[in-house]
Amino acid sequence: MESSMNIEQANAIPMSEILSRLGHTPTKQNTTDAWYKSPLRNEKTASFKVNIQKNVWYDHGEGIGGDVVNFACKYLKVCKEDCTETDALRWLENMHGKTSRITNIDTSECSQKDTTLVLKEVKEIQKGGLLVYLREREIPIKVAKAFLKEVHVLNTKTNSRIYALGIKNEEGGYELRNHLFKGCVNKKDITFIRGTKQNPKTVHIFEGAFDFLTMIAHQKTKAFEGDVIILNSIACINKATGYIKKYNYKQAFTWMDNDTAGEKATNFLEEFLKTEVGITHFKKNYIYDGFKDVNEWHAFKVKESRAKQCP
Repeated sequence: MESSMNIEQANAIPMSEILSRLGHTPTKQNTTDAWYKSPLRNEKTASFKVNIQKNVWYDHGEGIGGDVVNFACKYLKVCKEDCTETDALRWLENMHGKTSRITNIDTSECSQKDTTLVLKEVKEIQKGGLLVYLREREIPIKVAKAFLKEVHVLNTKTNSRIYALGIKNEEGGYELRNHLFKGCVNKKDITFIRGTKQNPKTVHIFEGAFDFLTMIAHQKTKAFEGDVIILNSIACINKATGYIKKYNYKQAFTWMDNDTAGEKATNFLEEFLKTEVGITHFKKNYIYDGFKDVNEWHAFKVKESRAKQCP
């Protein structure tokens, strides 16, 4: 199918928008230039420069550059896809034309650090209040202990100590939760959990840790065969796209909440996955239709089953 977008229209798409959709954020930026780690190769020091005013790019590590269409051709070639100018225009139309209709998601929260919280201790889950909270949410203790820790933090603003369940994220921080508190110590980010199957073709994307734990409990398994990405916040959704692009996944399963934010996240991922060749998207929230999220549905089902067993 031919693209309805021409070269002039394609080259008017901001490079920053394309790079953001690919999961890349600038490491430094001024009014003229933005520097990124190259999306065309792996590198530790950012050498991919975008001239914001002229909307052109230059990869200093490769010694190549150009306009938006040139980038699309190079990127498709790196991904081992058809990379003619026509292919690039079609890819850019999918990337920009369809996703431009999505309501923007505020990503400012991701990678921020709450400076009022100081990490004090990380240990195995022991505190009675946390164990009660797990039972309330129908998460078996054994399942929780396989992925969560008991985390002690100090709130320096109130000089109070907080005890919470925590799952480690990719920035080395902990996403925290107890019956009264929800937050993060150190930087906020996604959590990536490798599947049990080598080179898996599937990836599961959850909104929060308890959604993930719920499906482990519900399926009565120890882990997923496929990889798992826990957003920890809708704000971190761009980080997830970067991880998806690194692997040759064939199926992506999304487990977002049945609310406005969850719908926005599902649509965002739907449009992103359309730009990825060979990935089929499966929306799993139909399973818990009528409930806010998968944990609320699971807890209801467990309690309902328990009630039926009582004489």
